[in-house]
Amino acid sequence: MSQKFKELIQSERPVLIDFFATWCGPCKVQSSVLTTVKENIGDLARIVKIDVDQFPAIAAEYGVRGVPTLAVFKNGELLYKQSGVHDVNTLTKLLKQFAES
Repeated sequence: MSQKFKELIQSERPVLIDFFATWCGPCKVQSSVLTTVKENIGDLARIVKIDVDQFPAIAAEYGVRGVPTLAVFKNGELLYKQSGVHDVNTLTKLLKQFAES
């Protein structure tokens, strides 16, 4: 998975990674927010969910200590990483900025 993950984040389009856990309440809230964000941004960016319990090595490699944690990559570079639930407007604006830069 980690090789596939590295290929995924090499994209020229921003890739938002949602590090989550199935048992995490706030992660469920974040998930519904991301559905709306995806509708807002269309093909400008990709949104990918990574279960930290299934892929602990990837979570550890990127210093994910709490869930939900959102990270944005573009061309393999980590542009943004923040824990906690984000709102639709913040994420939409963030991804549009990264898509244009």
